[in-house]
Amino acid sequence: MRYAIYFTPPASDPLLKVAANWLGRNAFSGQAVKVPHIRGLDPADFAQLTDSPRRYGFHATLKAPFRLAEGLEERELLSAMMHFASSVDPVEIPKLEIRCLGGFFALVPSEPLDRLNQLANDIVVAFDRFRAAPSEQEIKRRNPDALSVSEQRNLEQWGYPYVFEDFRFHMTLTGPVPEADQPRIERILGEFLEPVLEEPVEINNLALFTEAQPGSPFEINSLHPLAGTNRRKSA
Repeated sequence: MRYAIYFTPPASDPLLKVAANWLGRNAFSGQAVKVPHIRGLDPADFAQLTDSPRRYGFHATLKAPFRLAEGLEERELLSAMMHFASSVDPVEIPKLEIRCLGGFFALVPSEPLDRLNQLANDIVVAFDRFRAAPSEQEIKRRNPDALSVSEQRNLEQWGYPYVFEDFRFHMTLTGPVPEADQPRIERILGEFLEPVLEEPVEINNLALFTEAQPGSPFEINSLHPLAGTNRRKSA
């Protein structure tokens, strides 16, 4: 089994519902969601477009998937997540926007947010003791020869290339899109997601996702509200 520490909006959040509809799967229930009919996009092409992000569920990576280090158990990871979450405050993203990152589309903050980056940095460090060292096969899957020097260093030290100065908060919406198709897919995404991109997004929980076995869909094990979330809602 692999674990991952992600952010995902609560199950009742409009952004989560629309994104799950786009991806065709809800990671809370683990169930498939009826794929929308997109004018000008063949259903088979649409299924292929969302194949990879569908398996992971709608999320932003805070601590990339890992196997538990020898001698540690899930209950210890859960306890550490509850303790950590109770010690940090939510971070608000004023606005998300659709952007193409290296050929795939994702939702990203419209402006840099130092507090968000610091939260991600703290999570990488705080939970690294739970991470088993990656196997040679797992390292090869990252294609280390194509990584920058800092990304290679991150992979060696933290098991994932895109941390610290190489981190970029993003919520993946598609797999790779050929350059010629990118303007059309960006337009389709804009029309589909526009109604839920006007409101700020609060990073108000840590979500523990699990992958039961290699290649199986990731599902949500538990949500851990950040400190002050309940107070803010009741104020």
